[in-house]
Amino acid sequence: MKFSVKKLALCAVLAALALGLSTLENLFPVSLIVPLPGVKLGLANIVTVFALYELGAPEALAILVTRCLLGGLFSGTATALLFSLLGGLCAMGVMILLKRSRRLSVYGVSVGGAAAHNAGQILAAMITLGNTMVVGYLPFLLAVALITGTLTGFVVSLLLRATAHLHLTNQSDYR
Repeated sequence: MKFSVKKLALCAVLAALALGLSTLENLFPVSLIVPLPGVKLGLANIVTVFALYELGAPEALAILVTRCLLGGLFSGTATALLFSLLGGLCAMGVMILLKRSRRLSVYGVSVGGAAAHNAGQILAAMITLGNTMVVGYLPFLLAVALITGTLTGFVVSLLLRATAHLHLTNQSDYR
C-alpha cells in the first residue's frame, strides 16, 4: 500500500479529527443519559466510516489504528488500548465486508460496525476479566448499537452528500 503525500496528509488530518472527537466524547459522559456502563456515542466512528467510503479500506484502517494507538497512549492504560483496538478492528472488518454488499446503505454498514465494535469490546472484557460473565451484557450493548450506528450512519450520509463535489476519491489527486 503506497500513500501519496496528499493522501497521507488527508489521513493524518482525519486521524487527528477522530482522536479529537474521541477525546471530546470522553468529556461528556453518556452514562448520565443512558445508565449503562461503557456506552458511548462513538463520535470518532463518524470519521472511520466516512474514510471507508471516501478513501477506502486501507486508509480507513490506518486512520482507525492511528486513533486507537494514540488514544491508548494518551489515556496511559493498556486496558483502554485493548478495548479500543479490539472493538475498532472488529468493527472495521465487519464494515469492510458489509460495504461490499450492494444491498446495504451507509446506515446498515454503520450499524453493523457499531454492533461488531461492541462485540469486540465484550471480547476485550473477557480477556481482561478472565471469564465469560460479561457476555450477558452484550444484548444491551447491541440495542444501543442500533441507535448509535444509525446516528453515525446519518451523519456520514450527510457528510458524503456535502463533500460529493470535492471529489476526495479522485484517484488522480493521490498519485
